[in-house]
Amino acid sequence: MAVRIRLRRIGAKKKPFYRIVVADARAPRDGRFIEELGHYDPISKKCVVDGEKALTWIKNGAQPTDTGRALLKKNGVIS
Repeated sequence: MAVRIRLRRIGAKKKPFYRIVVADARAPRDGRFIEELGHYDPISKKCVVDGEKALTWIKNGAQPTDTGRALLKKNGVIS
């Protein structure tokens, strides 16, 4: 099973808000996920990530998407 660290949109129309989740790569964007790692608000540029959980998933083989990788770098979880 290919596991990804990616964003899941939960915001209203014209007000985006995302949760950073670990999900199967075949699952829909807003569909089923395995675990929630944090959240991201692009309007206020606020991002909160649980670094320990993220590193654990990366060590177990989860691949972050491009946006997920950028947010993890921004928070200092990965280099």
